[in-house]
Amino acid sequence: MATALYLLFESASGYSLFHANGIDEIGQNTEAVKSSVVDLTRFGKAVKLHAFQPFSSALDALNQCNAVSEGILTDELRNFLELNFKIKEGKKPKFSLGLAEPKIGSQIFEVTKIPCQSNEFVLELLRGVRLHFDRFINDLKPSDLATAQLGLGHSYSRAKVKFNVNRVDNMVIQAIFLLDTLDKDINSFSMRVREWYSWHFPELVKIVNDNYLYAKVAKFVVNKAELSEDHIPGLADILGDEDKAKEVVEAAKASMGQDLSDIDLINVKQFAQRVMDLSEYRKDLYDYLVKKMNDVAPNLAALIGEVVGARLISHAGSLSNLAKCPSSTLQILGAEKALFRALKTRGNTPKYGLIFHSSFIGRASQRNKGRLARYLANKCSIATRIDCFSEARTTVFGEKLREQVEERLDFYDKGIATKKNVDVMKAAIESALTKGGTEDGDEGREAQMDIENGATEMSSKKSKKKKSKHGAADGEPMAEDKLIDVGNGDVPPETGTKRKKHKLAEDGHVSESVNGVDGLAVKENGTGKKKLHEEADGVGTQTASEVKKKKKKVRSEE
Repeated sequence: MATALYLLFESASGYSLFHANGIDEIGQNTEAVKSSVVDLTRFGKAVKLHAFQPFSSALDALNQCNAVSEGILTDELRNFLELNFKIKEGKKPKFSLGLAEPKIGSQIFEVTKIPCQSNEFVLELLRGVRLHFDRFINDLKPSDLATAQLGLGHSYSRAKVKFNVNRVDNMVIQAIFLLDTLDKDINSFSMRVREWYSWHFPELVKIVNDNYLYAKVAKFVVNKAELSEDHIPGLADILGDEDKAKEVVEAAKASMGQDLSDIDLINVKQFAQRVMDLSEYRKDLYDYLVKKMNDVAPNLAALIGEVVGARLISHAGSLSNLAKCPSSTLQILGAEKALFRALKTRGNTPKYGLIFHSSFIGRASQRNKGRLARYLANKCSIATRIDCFSEARTTVFGEKLREQVEERLDFYDKGIATKKNVDVMKAAIESALTKGGTEDGDEGREAQMDIENGATEMSSKKSKKKKSKHGAADGEPMAEDKLIDVGNGDVPPETGTKRKKHKLAEDGHVSESVNGVDGLAVKENGTGKKKLHEEADGVGTQTASEVKKKKKKVRSEE
């Protein structure tokens, strides 16, 4: 006996249940359904209305729509399904429920034990139901359905925009766009003030170099002929230097500029005031951007700076999009033209994009800029993902990652070894837990515990991988047949991984063990060959080639 198929359709007016009892008439495959959907006479024989439950109000329709989109089974939908489907305990249902949303199907099966399916065939049937829905319900007018759909669409879209997780990112994106535009405009307007006022007082350009101070002085002086010794205190307050104020007064007395009419001086004064207002607004906007970046992406701002971090978020579109980017993409973000030109001409690809404006890249030497950009992009990717997916707002991780980049710079310049990323992250988690517990209370502690649990899960996965590679975890005994007799002691064989490179000390010895073999050290002899020595008495010297031969012998025996 074939399994009956029912279709659940969520409309703007209510929940509907359709019985697909004549599938043989339109065909069992998807192509046959596509061709028969337009014909209501043929489609109506295959799919018939089984039950309908209208929504009580527009607010109820919005709540039900939000619940379905998020995969949540509401009490109304559960009662509607249990009323129409009666499943006896211990017996397998002889029907299945077709859905458009796979996420809610798992919830329905878990709660009501109704088997659900969502495939291309079911979606085509639901498309036909959506097309002819007003024909199935006689009491429902097409105009009323269109009004309900329009109202629900507006309410649903408004709610999604209101509760959008990226809505704060938009403020950062708009602020950095406006900040860049203001920088260009202020520079252009300042040059225009200099050129305009230089017709009247050309010597002032060489005395005052700063654009903002030049506009302030131009507004204060206006007419150079009226400038006297009494104006020196006022000029000193603006310039911050009494000697410069005296120099301005002396230059005004011997100025070669031409005289301007009163109307011209008024226009110059007003324009200088506009430039000053724009400069002051630019400072306020920068403070706003710093505040928003500390709220949206505190770790990224602590690592690379507020302006560069905001440019990265703006270029990616949102913080979540930037978090999804791999570090290799983040490294060249902003250099797309150079990348595609290099790919087209088979030239060298760019080493950095927007992160070039970071102070770290400028401090690195020319030969280390590329490798530092790769390292910095890796740390930026980590900081971005912590900011995006962590509920706690803390700058601990960004500060720790910044210290890592500083250590990497010292490593390139002086050869000082850097800390491991695992150790740094453990220290950051501990300090974040302490800071979250004192400042944010229980919520901060719970959010930081989520970070710690994720870190422990990752470390456990790595330990499992190491266990599968080496054959046994640390502390577990190894089989006797996997031991090599070296002198007086048994040593586990080396794995297939390459031996880590260790720097030799001044005396040519390394105090730590190599490949987990205690008591062995690497020594550099006169010919440049590395040999393994055992510090215990009575043990002969073995070269690396002899150890390799023994390893091959053991593997062949295994």
